[in-house]
Amino acid sequence: MKRQLNKKIIERFSRQIVLKDIGILGQKKILSSKVLIIGAGGLGSPVAEFLSRAGIGKLGIVDDDKVSLSNLHRQSLYNSSDIGKFKVKIAKNKIKRINQNTNVKTYKIRLNSKNFKKIIDDYDYIVDGSDNFTTKFLLNDFCLKFKKILITGAISKFDGHIFTFDFKNKKNPCLKCFFQESEISDDLLNCESEGILGTVAGIVGTIQANEILKKILNIGTGLDGYIFILNLLHLNFRKVKLKKRKNCICR
Repeated sequence: MKRQLNKKIIERFSRQIVLKDIGILGQKKILSSKVLIIGAGGLGSPVAEFLSRAGIGKLGIVDDDKVSLSNLHRQSLYNSSDIGKFKVKIAKNKIKRINQNTNVKTYKIRLNSKNFKKIIDDYDYIVDGSDNFTTKFLLNDFCLKFKKILITGAISKFDGHIFTFDFKNKKNPCLKCFFQESEISDDLLNCESEGILGTVAGIVGTIQANEILKKILNIGTGLDGYIFILNLLHLNFRKVKLKKRKNCICR
C-alpha cells in the first residue's frame, strides 16, 4: 500500500517530516505500515491514538470487551458516554476523527490460536496490550512462527515492562525466555486486585508506540533482546539483557 504525499499530508506531518531521521521517505514508510493492536485498554488506547496521529496506514484492533466505569481513569480513548459500548467500535470512531486516512479494521473477538492465524498475515507489526499471560504467550508463539515484530507491554501498580521481539532475527530471545509459563499467574497483571496508576498505562503505551515507529523507520536504538523496566513511583529505569533459554521454542 503506497500513499502519495500531497500538500495537505505534508502539512499535517510537517513536524515529523522535518526530522532528519524521518523526512519524506520515512513518512511514506509510516503511511504504508500495517500494525495490529491486541487489547484496546490502558496500553492499546495510547498506542492506537499516537500511531494514528503519526500517520500509520492501517491499524487493526482486537478486543471483545465493553467500556466500564473503572476503565476511564487509564483508558484514554473513552469517556463516560461510552460506558457499556464495545471498545473496538468506540476506538475506531475516535481514531477516524483523529486521522480519517488511517484504515481501521476491528475484531470484536477474544483471541485464540484459530482466529489469530487468520488475522496475523495482514499485519507487519504486532503490539501486545493484553492483560493476561495466556494471550501474551499466544502472541509470542505466533509472531515467532510467522517472523513478525512484536512489542509487548505489561503494567501493574506503578511499574511497567516493555519488550521488543524482532523474530526476523533468529538470534533474538522470546518472551518465554524471560517468563516461565508454569511459574506465571495472571494475578500479576490484574488491575482489579493489584491496582494501577492511570499515568503508568499512558506512559508505557506511548513508549510501545514509539518503539513501533522506530522499527518502521529503522532508526535509533531498540529493545531487541532487552526488557525495559520502569518504576514510575521512584523514577527508576533500566534495560536488562535477555538471553535465550535452553530448550526454549525460539532455539
